[in-house]
Amino acid sequence: MTDMDEMEMCCCRVISAVGSARSCYVEAIHKAKDGDYEGARKLIEEGKECFIQGHDAHLELFQKQGEGKLDFNMLILHAEDQLMSAEAFGILAEEFISVYQAMGK
Repeated sequence: MTDMDEMEMCCCRVISAVGSARSCYVEAIHKAKDGDYEGARKLIEEGKECFIQGHDAHLELFQKQGEGKLDFNMLILHAEDQLMSAEAFGILAEEFISVYQAMGK
């Protein structure tokens, strides 16, 4: 496997994991809206686990780049964009759940 193949696989692991995290966060908002706060919290925790997997894969990219094995490219940029997006969704999902709970929905 070439360094480029490794980089692409690592980027795909980031994108896949944080995409799953983002999906969990959105579903958690829907659960909270329906009044299922326990289900919402479980999905938040599941999302956090997925996010950590993506973050760990992202760390691998940094390590490879630090070793001079990778050049920056658009796939890395996309993976980082997805990582940041998922992080923001997680923060907002927790806020939405708190608001729905306070409203007594």
